[in-house]
Amino acid sequence: MSQPFKDAIGFCKTIMRNGYDAYVINARLQELTLSEAGSEQEIDICTEAGLDELQKLFPTINPSQDKGIVGTLDEGGATYFFYPADVELSSYTEESVSKMTPRLLKRLEARGDIPLSTVCPYIPKAKDMYAEFADLSEGEVRFKGIPDESLKKDYTLAYRALRFAANYDLRIEPNTWAAIVRNSRRVLDYVPMPDFIDEWRKVEAECMYRFLELLFDSMLLHGLVPELAALSRVKQIKNEEEGEETVLQHTLDVMKAYPEDLPYDWYGTVACMFHDVGKLYTADYYGEQWHFLQHHRVGAKVTRKILKRLSFMPEDIDLICDLVQNHMRPHFMLTDKGIRRLKCLDEYPRIMEMVKADIKARNGSWREFNHNLKMAERADIPEETIEPFLNGNEIMQATGLQPGPRVGMIREQLLKAQIEGDVPTPEEAVEYVKKLAKTM
Repeated sequence: MSQPFKDAIGFCKTIMRNGYDAYVINARLQELTLSEAGSEQEIDICTEAGLDELQKLFPTINPSQDKGIVGTLDEGGATYFFYPADVELSSYTEESVSKMTPRLLKRLEARGDIPLSTVCPYIPKAKDMYAEFADLSEGEVRFKGIPDESLKKDYTLAYRALRFAANYDLRIEPNTWAAIVRNSRRVLDYVPMPDFIDEWRKVEAECMYRFLELLFDSMLLHGLVPELAALSRVKQIKNEEEGEETVLQHTLDVMKAYPEDLPYDWYGTVACMFHDVGKLYTADYYGEQWHFLQHHRVGAKVTRKILKRLSFMPEDIDLICDLVQNHMRPHFMLTDKGIRRLKCLDEYPRIMEMVKADIKARNGSWREFNHNLKMAERADIPEETIEPFLNGNEIMQATGLQPGPRVGMIREQLLKAQIEGDVPTPEEAVEYVKKLAKTM
């Protein structure tokens, strides 16, 4: 073993004793080339230590002008090149160990050998978010070179490609798309959940529906959140004119509509993503139609389980689950008491926007929503100051009724009519209760 090679091994041991991985790249080939007559005394080392750490260990090391090299060290008549190690948890297993560098490739070419890409597909480089992508100004998201080989370097690129496509409204180049679908199982196996969440959090709220759609089409959603993917097989009535739709399609439509009036609300859009996940567990078919009783409460529990699995922060989980659980409240005509309870919730504005998005997605009726908006205008008035124009005795005098529950029902209906503006004066209140008593 030559002295430069022994020194290289010593450098690696020094680095490893200080807590960083290091090794001589393709040791067998480098030792072979060092022994050739007239060969330059140069050795390539791969390490996860950065330049600052290396300078503490080897004060004479020099930073390199080449972005793919951390630094160079001249020692004992030999030059040592330090390359950055592959520390990506999501890279392909067999490609994690560097087997070739540009300098070794040139030496192989000088020997007349032909380097095979299957043997040395990975050359260490500095990390760059766009490094493996062609210029996005081309109008599509495309991996450089052979898509499958690009993915092997870092399977997180699959999620990043979907994010670029969603945020920039670009199509994914067919071969790139095929590589993502073909390697979906490996993406799920190799990419740590925090890396997926990091990509997801960079998706704009306005574009999240597209990101979810791409996750589903690429079969990645089936592994990440199978509960959402399964909604593609649960059906519901969109409206009387348009008939059935899948719950997943409805979810996408709600996610698209929500940011129209409340832009940049990432958490609210995530809540829209999960707002109907409970329908998977509550679906019940009877009377010639589907029913999903209490899907909002069941959905909040399921959402909590999913978000814990996805490593969300506890406070974010609480926020999103509260929105899921309360999103059905404004879908019904609320009384004065009901609207006051709703407005007491911290996330009342988001809940109302979720309901608006739901109605838009269904092309549904605005009757209940508009009623609740009118009621909400009165909710700022102290409750004790809102009294009907007629008390119980006055109602009995006007209608001839005897004391009983009907008097209380008429009083409640009168108060509701006053709040809605249908009975503006005491005189009209008398006529209103007379008509109401006849119908009862």
